[in-house]
Amino acid sequence: MSEDLTKESIRIGTLAPVNAGTPEYLRQILPHGFESFSLTFWKTAEGVDLKALAREVKAVLAGTGVVISSLGIYGNPLESGPDDLAARTGWRKLIDHAHLFGCDLVCGFAGRLRNCPMDESLPAFKKVFGPLAKRAADRGVRLAFENCDMGGTWKSGDWNMAQIPAIWDRMFEAVPLPNIGLQWEPCHQMVKLIDPMPQLRKYVGRIFHVHGKDATVLWDVIREQGIHGPKPFAFHRTPGFGDSNWTDIISELRRGGFKGSIDIEGWHDPVYRKELEMTGQVHALRHLKVCRGGSFVPNPVV
Repeated sequence: MSEDLTKESIRIGTLAPVNAGTPEYLRQILPHGFESFSLTFWKTAEGVDLKALAREVKAVLAGTGVVISSLGIYGNPLESGPDDLAARTGWRKLIDHAHLFGCDLVCGFAGRLRNCPMDESLPAFKKVFGPLAKRAADRGVRLAFENCDMGGTWKSGDWNMAQIPAIWDRMFEAVPLPNIGLQWEPCHQMVKLIDPMPQLRKYVGRIFHVHGKDATVLWDVIREQGIHGPKPFAFHRTPGFGDSNWTDIISELRRGGFKGSIDIEGWHDPVYRKELEMTGQVHALRHLKVCRGGSFVPNPVV
């Protein structure tokens, strides 16, 4: 009996960077069993014919039941340099073209004013994302902000303000529309020694997409040298190799009514990389499906 992916309220997929070879990349990895793909752009969507890309991607996925879960763009749309303005334009283009990919979700960095405390970026966030969120709502599109710190802190940074709960509430107050939320992953919290589970339970209604990325925390290094010593105390992992209990994570997502995709974010694991990259991603795919409870099984009708 073939699987009916339309019955999966939580799909397990992976990220696919957008370049000239994206359709062929998807074609090659489809047989591994990925159920969704998040198409990701770095900094800008300039130079990409989104209509042509959508046609090519849809042709690859035709008849498989696999979906495009989201489009992502990762630059700083709050500043005014050439790359920053290109990122802002990219958000607008992806919002306008999301329907061509059969998805209603655009994700990325919220941006920030460089080298300023996070909260000083709120007026710029409101100015940029107020209109973008309204534009998205008019098109039936949701926006989600990744919780990656990109090396920044509360006091300073140059990429993304949407890192921790202390700023999320203020972002949602600045742009009080229900179609903005989070692209969440436990990894970015764990490497800051934050327990991801309490915030998952609190913000699950605002989580629109999940990055499947984990972390390993070296508590022996922390006990011996703290977090500012010469040795790294935490590193990113592919799910199934890190410290997270994904059964608990998926259970909390289900309890909170989440419906969408957990898309594996590869290319970060220091062990399963290079020639082992897809080995690690396929292991993560299988692991997350097990943590989900396997594939959907219909109840008997009496």
